[in-house]
Amino acid sequence: MSSSGSTYGDIHRYEPARESTAAAVALVLLTIVEVVFVGLFTFGLVNGWGYSPLGNMYLGGILAIIFVDLAFILMVYRKEFLPDVMIVKKRRRKWEDLYIREEDVDGTSFADGDPLESVKRAVYPYYKR
Repeated sequence: MSSSGSTYGDIHRYEPARESTAAAVALVLLTIVEVVFVGLFTFGLVNGWGYSPLGNMYLGGILAIIFVDLAFILMVYRKEFLPDVMIVKKRRRKWEDLYIREEDVDGTSFADGDPLESVKRAVYPYYKR
């Protein structure tokens, strides 16, 4: 589905989300896993696992699992439950558009074919034009 115009802010393409049941079940399971690991991490912090080197490493591993699980939850949610929307944006004018005409893009030659004139202009910048 798209709107007719192509002015700034118009929705160019809109595809609704799939909202599959399997994705919803996966989100629930990943959320349960997330809650279990957050509880385990909190339990470890309260009981002082971070004071020993092995416990500190264990807490770091649990924290890594928590963030990886959270990344999967967000990835599944974005892919399955958010619509795919493309909005028309307006190209802003660049400095090339403001100060240089199209015929002057390549610039002008320094000297018209005479190498001696180009050397004179390179050595003395105020040489007559």
